[in-house]
Amino acid sequence: MIQEKLKQLLPEVEVDPRAISALLCGSAAAVLVLKWVGRRQIQEKMEEARRTRDLGLERMEQVAWKFKQKNPGVQTSFILSLPLVELAEKLKEGSLSPEIVLYTYIDKALAVTQEVNCVTDFIQGCEQQLQDLTKQKEKGLLYGVPISIKDHIGCKGHISTGGLVQFLGKVEEEDSVIVKVLKRQGAIPFVKTNVPQSMINYDCSNVIFGQTVNPLNHKKSPGGSSGGEGALIAGGGSLLGFGTDVAGSIRLPSSFCGLCGLKPTGNRLSHAGLVSPIVGMKSVMATIGPMARDVDSLVLCMRALLCEDLFQLDPTVPPIPFNEEVYSSSKPLRIGFYDGDGYFQPSPSMKRAVQETKRLLQGAGHTLIPFSPPRIDYVVDELFTKGLFSDGAANLLDKLKGDIVDPNLKSQVNTYRLPVVVKRIGALLLKPVYPRIARDLNALCGVGSAKNLWKQHAAVEAYHKEFIAKWRKLQLDVILCPALGPAFNAGYPGKLFAATSYTNLYNVLNFPAGVVPVTTVTHIDEEELKDYRGHYGDLWDKRLKEAVEGAVGLPVAVQCVALPWQEELCLRFMKEVETLAHGRRQSLTYRDP
Repeated sequence: MIQEKLKQLLPEVEVDPRAISALLCGSAAAVLVLKWVGRRQIQEKMEEARRTRDLGLERMEQVAWKFKQKNPGVQTSFILSLPLVELAEKLKEGSLSPEIVLYTYIDKALAVTQEVNCVTDFIQGCEQQLQDLTKQKEKGLLYGVPISIKDHIGCKGHISTGGLVQFLGKVEEEDSVIVKVLKRQGAIPFVKTNVPQSMINYDCSNVIFGQTVNPLNHKKSPGGSSGGEGALIAGGGSLLGFGTDVAGSIRLPSSFCGLCGLKPTGNRLSHAGLVSPIVGMKSVMATIGPMARDVDSLVLCMRALLCEDLFQLDPTVPPIPFNEEVYSSSKPLRIGFYDGDGYFQPSPSMKRAVQETKRLLQGAGHTLIPFSPPRIDYVVDELFTKGLFSDGAANLLDKLKGDIVDPNLKSQVNTYRLPVVVKRIGALLLKPVYPRIARDLNALCGVGSAKNLWKQHAAVEAYHKEFIAKWRKLQLDVILCPALGPAFNAGYPGKLFAATSYTNLYNVLNFPAGVVPVTTVTHIDEEELKDYRGHYGDLWDKRLKEAVEGAVGLPVAVQCVALPWQEELCLRFMKEVETLAHGRRQSLTYRDP
């Protein structure tokens, strides 16, 4: 009995019966010894994971050097400059070989990770896949394209850590469905990328592999939880990557790193074979999706994935192929828009990005209609936070047992660990002074019972109907709204989890949503930030102001949203925004003396 209890308390420890005897004799030293041994075993596991990572990086260096020695005349800069669609065409027609492209990107990814620490694993099987690929007669849409994948996306023979020690040593026995489909389309997964500890955070740091920084500014976070993907792609080390999103984890790193990212409807792509610290949570929809440098890359990716292979490998995915007619339509759109959600005041550059994009869209013949998400406070607190942590964060805390909590996650974890009664009392005391923080603390208590969980699910469904009714009343096609940004200073995402309100709304609703960079932070934005007060004037508002300071020149994105299962319309809207924003930037550059 004692042994079982100790095992629950310290899951990483091999409990010695002699230690139990000492404990039964009342020796407090035995407990200290057990804790020391547990910590030592944790350190050994982490060191082993780092050695595996380092050996992988050494292998990347070796194969890249070997290739360059054999092919001294390869124009790597030309290959790296090609957009995905153009590269894919050259690979398919044979003017570029998959070998040249793969080793070029291995070399570049190595250089990027040496700068920003984003690669956690080299998928050595990519070399064998390359050999097999060149023998195939049929060429898929992604033939020969090197791709990167987020740490917790399953890849045969590799570990999906989720940034957690508990998952170390658990080698995947087969590829996730999404990796299988990518390979069948000719893509070559070659690296896995870093995530924040537990992935319930939008920074990118864990105690196993350390902190990933933003390649555009090393003082800034790349975002998360798909932050390693954001950093690698923004640094030029990958053309196409895959992340996951339960609160903005594709859209936030895309926003922070100046990329395009798509969060599809929850089950448009397969989740099978992904590791999660909160398996069983159904109130907020998590999803997997692509990240890339432009919208065309996302479109090519979705065309490739929405195929018969996907529908056969995972029958739970609706067999809906890519709708070319919807994507290629030029019909003017009715676009709802808002430049602030009422929960967090947008930074000056966030607001300006939406306003400028709105004017561009109006000038292109689209109709823009003011829109405001109904009851945003209720959504963030009662539907998102209470839904994500409906168990009072118990499952997440279980995954952290025996682990060393990363400094960037400590603020969150310390709050989650508070007893329910302390959270309730704290919320009561804070309510008159900091009502928003009080509501959040209350929501973190969870739902309390299965009966209340059913009520919570019913409340989410009711909100879906309310939101769609408002959408239909205004006869909207899509919505334009802010994406959180610019990139936060390092360490701030873990102190501002609730600032994901701009993105987590569409996880609660399970709507497809994507981000597109449209502008950069100006000196005027930075000056206006000095007057930022926020809606509540509380600690969170003060932190958000500090988080986005010092961002002149960094990208700012907008968010594009469509109704469920309308990814093609969402992408069409994103492409329109991207084209107009690019045209505006070119015009300004041309006029600049």
